[in-house]
Amino acid sequence: MNVSGIIAEYNPFHNGHKYHLQESKKATSADYMVIVMSGNFTQRGEPAILNKFARAEMALQNGADLVLELPFCYSVGSAEFFAAGGVTLLDRLNVVDSLCFGSECGRIDWLEQIARILLEEPKDYRVTLKEELRKGNSYPAARSRALTECFPTSPMMRTVPETPNNILGIEYLKCLLRRRSPMKPFTLRRMDSDYHDKLMGEYQSSALALRQAIFGRQDIGFLQGQVPDSAYGIIKKLLETARPIHTDDFSLLLHYKLLNEAQSGYESYWDVTPALSDRIRKNLYKYTKFSDFCELLKCRDLTYTRISRCLLHILCNLKGETARSYQTLDYVPYARVLGFREQAAGLLRMIKEKSSVPLIGKLADADKRLSGEGLEMLKNDIAAANIYGSIAAAKSGQPMQNEYTAPLIKL
Repeated sequence: MNVSGIIAEYNPFHNGHKYHLQESKKATSADYMVIVMSGNFTQRGEPAILNKFARAEMALQNGADLVLELPFCYSVGSAEFFAAGGVTLLDRLNVVDSLCFGSECGRIDWLEQIARILLEEPKDYRVTLKEELRKGNSYPAARSRALTECFPTSPMMRTVPETPNNILGIEYLKCLLRRRSPMKPFTLRRMDSDYHDKLMGEYQSSALALRQAIFGRQDIGFLQGQVPDSAYGIIKKLLETARPIHTDDFSLLLHYKLLNEAQSGYESYWDVTPALSDRIRKNLYKYTKFSDFCELLKCRDLTYTRISRCLLHILCNLKGETARSYQTLDYVPYARVLGFREQAAGLLRMIKEKSSVPLIGKLADADKRLSGEGLEMLKNDIAAANIYGSIAAAKSGQPMQNEYTAPLIKL
C-alpha cells in the first residue's frame, strides 16, 4: 500500500488544489492521499473564509481519502512551526511514504540544497544573518540576503527563498531532514497565479484572489470555472445560510482582550516579543479594527502577517510557554479526523495498527485516550474553534456549531 501526504489550508479549495492532488497521486503512484489541513485559522494569521468541515468535504470530493486537522498552534505559526506540525503529524502516522507539496520553482534539488544549508548553518551564513538582523531586516529578508551573500555564484539563492510556497517547501524539507524521516519529498510546480496576485485570472486565480472576490460580491456565480463543481456546490449551499468569515469580524473580541490585559502586557503569548508588546500598548487607543491595527503596528522588522498571527495568539490565549512545551511531545500527540472516504477503510485500519499517535474521531473519547499536554493541546484547538464558531453564528444568525456534536465528513 502506497500512501502520500499533503499539508494544506484549502482556503478555499480551487482548481489548482485539485490539480495538485491528482498530479501528486499520479507521480507517487499513491493508493491513498492523506491531507493535514489547517482548522478554522490559517498560517497568515487569518480566520479561514469557510469552516474546516466544509473545506474538508471539498478535499474529499476531489481526490483526498482522509483529512486530519492540523492543531491550532501550528496552523497559526511561523512557516517553520507550521511545517514542523504538519510534517510530524504525517510522519507519526507511520504509514505515509511521501510528502507532496507545491512550489514556485518545482525543483526538489534546489529546495533540498537550501534546506541543508539552513539546517547546518555554516559559520559565514550565521555571521551574515546576524548582521542583517541587526540592520533591522525581518527574519525572512535577512535570511534571503545572507544566502545570496554567502553563495553568490548560485543564482537560485536570490530568488528561490523569497516566494511563499518555496519557503514552506524548504521548511518541510528541513523538518524531514531533522527527523530523519523515511517520507520521500516530492514537489510540483504551481500552475495557478501567484499567491500575492489579487486579480482574477482567466482560468485559475490564487486562493487570496478568490477570498477577496467572495468578500466583495454578493453573487458567487463567478466561482464557476475557478473551483471544481463539487466545491462550488458546497460553497453555494453553505453561503445560503452562512456568511464568509473575515479577519475584521474578530475586531471587537480582540480589542476587548487587548484592553483587558494592557496593564500586564502581552509578552507571555507565543511569538510576542517585548518590543511588539510595547508597540501594542502604545498604540492601543488608536485601535479601530483588526486589519488596520496590523497595518499600524507593522514596521521594517515586523511583517503584517507576523503581527496578525501574534494577535491571534493573544485572542485565542496561546501562551509561549505552552507552545514551546509541545515540542517536548514530539510536536503532535494525536491525529484528529475531520473526514474520510468510506473506501479508505483499509488506510484507517493500517493507521490504527501502526501510528504512534491516537486517531481521534469522536471528541468525547479524547479524555480516555489523551492526557496532560496532549489533552491541553486538543482543548486549545476546541477553544479556538469555539471563538471562530461564535463569530460565524453571530454573522449568520444560526446556532453555533458544537465541536463535540459536529459529525465527521464521510463520503
